[in-house]
Parts: sequence; structure tokens; C-alpha cells
Amino acid sequence: MSVPVTGGNTLAPVAILLIEDDEVIRRSVTMALERYGYRVTSAGDGLTGLELFWEGRHDLLLLDVMLPGLDGIGLCRRVRETSMDPILMMSARGDALDVVSGLEAGADDYVVKPVDTAVLVARIRSLLRRATFSPAARPEDPDRPAERAPLVFGDLTIDTAGLEVFHAGEPVALAPSELRLLLEFAANPGVVLDRQMLLRNVWEYGWHGDSRVVDLCVQRLRRKIGAERIQTVRGFGYKLRR
Repeated sequence: MSVPVTGGNTLAPVAILLIEDDEVIRRSVTMALERYGYRVTSAGDGLTGLELFWEGRHDLLLLDVMLPGLDGIGLCRRVRETSMDPILMMSARGDALDVVSGLEAGADDYVVKPVDTAVLVARIRSLLRRATFSPAARPEDPDRPAERAPLVFGDLTIDTAGLEVFHAGEPVALAPSELRLLLEFAANPGVVLDRQMLLRNVWEYGWHGDSRVVDLCVQRLRRKIGAERIQTVRGFGYKLRR
């Protein structure tokens, strides 16, 4: 993945696959993203978009929910069968069913159409940061081993240095948001984290965000690491069982 160039808003080319059936929206979003330095490949239907995904390498997928042939939900599921690349869904008017279905299918986040360019670019940048996340370096400690020991919570093992997760000894493939969410829990074992805090720390929302994003990401995590590992504290949030 390309790295942002320092200074201004200019970025080294980052490859985005845009799949949107409305030609006017597709062109306007493409032009807006290209002004920010992104390289955009686009398709007008789900099946063509899936072919482009298989044929090329992309840093992020931007998908409309309503697509001819193969809709955005089905496309998201197909992509998640083989890839944990960041996926950002576009939903008309923030329709509750569209949002829930997209997040359940494996999308990392969503934006509402008509798309505000500033919000879209902010969500893209946040997703790209999550996809290239590396734990902050810690000061050298002569009493600390050269390599940090993995974190172990029952049958769940988290290698925070190598960013690998194992459940019952088997590797677990996590999407960027799922991994960042799990790392946030692991850094605060046994501590109740409320949804708005998680939206700020994991999704980098600078405003009051949609808590469904957190709830559905937690659901996906539970399916992968065990439903009992993340506990719901009703009325407050979630915590990782020690």
C-alpha cells in the first residue's frame, strides 16, 4: 500500500476500486478522489466489479449497496471469502437495513449518499490507517525481552507485534476494523469500553457516530474468536474477558 506524502493533502497513489451503478455519482466520486491523489478504478455493476477485484490489486473497495447483477452485500461477502482488504459501503439515506446488511457482510464502515467528499476522504484515510496499523514502539527496557510475548486470553492468542490472532491454535483472518477493535479490547482486558469511545479510538470518529458499526463488528469478532470472549455489559458497552 502506498504511503502518504508529507505536506498538504497530496497522497502517493492509493488504488481504490469504486463500484457504483449511477454513472453521474461514479464520475463525480472518481473525480473527487483523484483530486486527493487516489488512483480510482471503477465499475457499474457487481459482477464487473468482482472481476476487477480478482484481476488487480486494490488498497480499498468502495461499494454501493444497490448494484445490478450482484448487489453490494453479495459482492462484499464474495470479497471477504478471500480478502481482508478494507471495504467502505455507500448507502442511500443511511437506510438501516442496508447499513446492517453491509456491516454484517464484512464491510468496515459506511458513508451515506449523497456523499460528502470531506467525510468520504476522512473515512478512507481512517480505513487505510487501520489496514497499515502497527503498534507504537515502546521505550527500550533492559528487563524486557527483545520480543513482546503474545497476549493470551483462554484459547485466544494475540501476537501484538506480528498482528496475528489465533483461536484454539488456528489462525484467524480479521478485517482491519476487527483487528483494531480486538487490539483495543486486548489493551484494556476486563475494562468496560463504551461504544462512543470505541468509535473514537478504532474508527476515528471525531463526532457522535453510529453505534451499530461497533455492535456489528463485535458480532463478527465473536463468530471468529468465540462468543464468550467479548462480554456485553448492558447499558455501558463491552469488555474482553481475561
